[in-house]
Amino acid sequence: MADPIPTDSGPDEEVEVQESVHERLDPETRARRDAALRLVRKFGDPVLKSRALPVERFDDALVREVARMGQVMHESLGIGLAATQVGVMHRLLVYRVEPDAPIAAVVNPVLEWASREKEPMDEGCLSLPGVTVEVDRPVHVRVRAQDERGEAILIEASGLEARVLQHEMDHLDGVLILDRTTREQRKQAMRALREREREQDALGATA
Repeated sequence: MADPIPTDSGPDEEVEVQESVHERLDPETRARRDAALRLVRKFGDPVLKSRALPVERFDDALVREVARMGQVMHESLGIGLAATQVGVMHRLLVYRVEPDAPIAAVVNPVLEWASREKEPMDEGCLSLPGVTVEVDRPVHVRVRAQDERGEAILIEASGLEARVLQHEMDHLDGVLILDRTTREQRKQAMRALREREREQDALGATA
């Protein structure tokens, strides 16, 4: 999930970081972000519509996978990343809502409970660069999972943390934010994606 920033309308409201914000990054940070984003699978890649498989082995390889995903997420300026977004078919996600908090690994997550109370909010996605759509999600959730060492964990989350968890768990089931929004917003998002592809093709032709 793309990194959100607060709006002027209140501390509880979030909007996704837009390209204009990233253009103000220093050159070194922008270069790291661009390199990290090249590792993230983009819309149209079949893996993004595939259901990930449960993790059965909790070993050093999994710990290294978590560390790699955490680095990609951090350098992409994201707040969540699912394994399928980097082409790994594991039911694994990493996230960090607060900038100074440690990156959390969530393995084999199961949504145990979600509140009836829902809230609409704009969401972006590292796999859908430049696209934001409004998604209605439960405000509170309880997720049962394991950490990267196989220890059982229970996460009770609200607000942005709950949204990030739901967003990344959707990825593990092959569900994108385009599948969670209105038909009109989906059409607008597809137009934006096509326009971005044309711009990139034009840049590639002149490089």
